[in-house]
Amino acid sequence: MSECVEPIVGKILAGWRYDISGLAPEMRGDYELHFAGCEHCRSRQKLHRIIDISLIVLASVSAAVFLLAFAVIRYFGPRHAFWLEVGALAGFALSALIWLVVAVATPAPMVMVDAAKLGARHVHDRLPAEIRERLPEEIRAKITGS
Repeated sequence: MSECVEPIVGKILAGWRYDISGLAPEMRGDYELHFAGCEHCRSRQKLHRIIDISLIVLASVSAAVFLLAFAVIRYFGPRHAFWLEVGALAGFALSALIWLVVAVATPAPMVMVDAAKLGARHVHDRLPAEIRERLPEEIRAKITGS
């Protein structure tokens, strides 16, 4: 693996888990330039975002499975159903709590919003001009970023 081109900046970014989304735009410029020129830090940032998004997806799937288990227990009504239902609801609550912690503590939601905006901008650019003109000004401004 390659080395960081500026080890001091790389250590600062590593301490922030390669997240500069919370910085003011005027402070973010130097770090964005570093990411543009440093393959090491760019790959580490990508790895961290993959882990963050994977945790959110895993917690979401886990919560859905616990809700499904609760519904199945309610439907079939086995013996000791109360304790199984409590366990299923506790698992759902834990999964929801983990999802919330990951969403608050990581920049993953912002990454997903940015990806959605990029996709919307790509679709907007491919629309015929007459359809683009029919979009409300507020939506057009959000999509184009102007």
